[in-house]
Amino acid sequence: VQLQASGGGLVQPGGSLTLSCTTSERTFSAYVVAWFRQTPGNEREFVAAVKGMTSNRFYADSVKVRFTISRDNTKNTVFLQMNSLKSEDTAVYYCAALDLTAKGAAVPITNRASYDYWGPGTLVTVSS
Repeated sequence: VQLQASGGGLVQPGGSLTLSCTTSERTFSAYVVAWFRQTPGNEREFVAAVKGMTSNRFYADSVKVRFTISRDNTKNTVFLQMNSLKSEDTAVYYCAALDLTAKGAAVPITNRASYDYWGPGTLVTVSS
């Protein structure tokens, strides 16, 4: 499964940005897709995830209310709408996927070790 993230860039504090994660995987709807982010010297941290069949969504406390994850299975794309951006949101953002039918429903989807497929990161810089 190949993932391609896009949409990063420079935005002012309080602004908005939308990231996209696209794959050519035909069974995309069976995958949980998540966004993680990483800053230099820190571990990659969970941001948000969305299940494929149910579209249940999960968020880190730090982004809840401000970020919205969504997916369009007809376009094999997952979006991360980021509003009210803060300087601490500056990071490289990565999308990742796991096959829930293979992993089982009990897989911890907020844990980066659960994900088998990763796309290259896209840099988000929040600065005035």
